[in-house]
Amino acid sequence: MYLDVRDLREFYYRTELGRSVAHALTLQIQRLWPDVAQQTVVGFGFTTPVLRPMLKPARRVIALMPAAQGVMHWPVQLPNVSVLCEETHWPIETGSVDRLILLHGIDSSSHPAAVLEECYRVLSESGRAIFIVPNRTSLWSRREGTPFSFSQPYTMGQVEKRLKWHGFTPTQNRTALYQPPWTKRFWRKAAPAIERVGQAIPAWRGGGALIVEVKKQVPRPTRPGLGQIISRPLGVLEGAAQPEAASSRI
Repeated sequence: MYLDVRDLREFYYRTELGRSVAHALTLQIQRLWPDVAQQTVVGFGFTTPVLRPMLKPARRVIALMPAAQGVMHWPVQLPNVSVLCEETHWPIETGSVDRLILLHGIDSSSHPAAVLEECYRVLSESGRAIFIVPNRTSLWSRREGTPFSFSQPYTMGQVEKRLKWHGFTPTQNRTALYQPPWTKRFWRKAAPAIERVGQAIPAWRGGGALIVEVKKQVPRPTRPGLGQIISRPLGVLEGAAQPEAASSRI
């Protein structure tokens, strides 16, 4: 179940903790993809905090936001590149995406299998995708108050198995958010140092976010039909009101 776009905007753009999260994730993405010049970059979920550095070098940047989450104008004072869409039907041409990022995407969806089908469809044969999901074993997935405690957490093995099932081959993986999800000033000031220590211990998977880069398997492995692998949404979500689009600009 997706968080409302207004709650995500408040966390990432209005809190020191959220800005620290965005910085830590962006740093890892830039290490995986140091150059996106003249490439088509698409994000799905709530990816604007990590897409901003790509606006200038990339040929095109699109921030897809699922209808159940809502949409906001982004970026501020520039032409809008955010698009409201159905999570299982993206307004993107098949095979046209060079770089794809999902943040609060498959872990928040009631139809993660269908979302992954769209990921496979839009990614080019030579393209790469990054999936960012909550780490099941971390404090971030258990402590309320952040988007990482709201959605479905994974272990590294679980997320890689799911991606392989849908025709993706993991190429690299990283972790981030070794800093604790606490807002006190001491922890915010110590956050950069804690992140550096965590990154220096690659065998330690204690970070709050798992980051997996994949490439597309071509030809695609044979799998059951999509209708056989999508589970029915939980009944508790039926009839839930749709969030309104945010009107302020970031």
